[in-house]
Amino acid sequence: MAGTIALGLLIPFAGTTLGSAMVFFMKNEIPEKLQKTLLGFASGVMVAASVWSLLIPSMEMSGMSEQLSFVPAAVGMAVGMGFLLLMDEVIPHLHLNTDVPEGTRGGQSSLSRSVMLMLAVTLHNLPEGMAVGVVFAGALAGQAEVSFAGAMSLAIGIAIQNFPEGAIISMPLKGTGISRSKAFLYGTLSGAVEPVGALLMIVLSSMLTPMLPYFLSFAAGAMIYVVIEELIPEASEGVHTNLSTIGFAAGFILMMILDVTLG
Repeated sequence: MAGTIALGLLIPFAGTTLGSAMVFFMKNEIPEKLQKTLLGFASGVMVAASVWSLLIPSMEMSGMSEQLSFVPAAVGMAVGMGFLLLMDEVIPHLHLNTDVPEGTRGGQSSLSRSVMLMLAVTLHNLPEGMAVGVVFAGALAGQAEVSFAGAMSLAIGIAIQNFPEGAIISMPLKGTGISRSKAFLYGTLSGAVEPVGALLMIVLSSMLTPMLPYFLSFAAGAMIYVVIEELIPEASEGVHTNLSTIGFAAGFILMMILDVTLG
């Protein structure tokens, strides 16, 4: 069982690492059309995972009456979005296709452009790791609403969308003038937060088992915040926005299929 959990926690990180390795095989930046499609795909995966893997199980295991089963999902989601909002405000970071850093509270950051790009993706990856960890925590607690197969399906779905994300961050990093090796390292490090966040959620959930429904929806809120704040705006600016919509639909459907068939 321990080996299964370790594998599940590392699968999303492996997706980011493999995607970052594309910097060694691609000469130029990812074409804009492909980048839009991949951003939409990542958004679809994260929204579907938030609904089927996190919010629905949160309501099902709430232990409250049917009329009040929404409470843990609503409270946890609000707190999760608030947590990411706070991180967004206090951690200096830089999104793709912009030169205006965020999280500096109106001032300037001494961090380099490449480091702030990495921190932006790190903020994105944290809730994904938390989501995988809390679902595994639910399986460990013997909750009927979640299973190890369902947790693995979530980990696989996150890894699939992490692969293009790794490439999306490593290629622009190379474009800042750093070496391919350093761009790969930064891209990989941005995903290292995922197993850390997953382990944190497993530990907290094991200590506070009655809070598990809230932890599930907390992770959902954090992921949905990333989608609304970062992915959709980046995918919707400029031209070829219809490709991001198609990518969203593909990602949503794939994650839904994985969760329903394996979960």
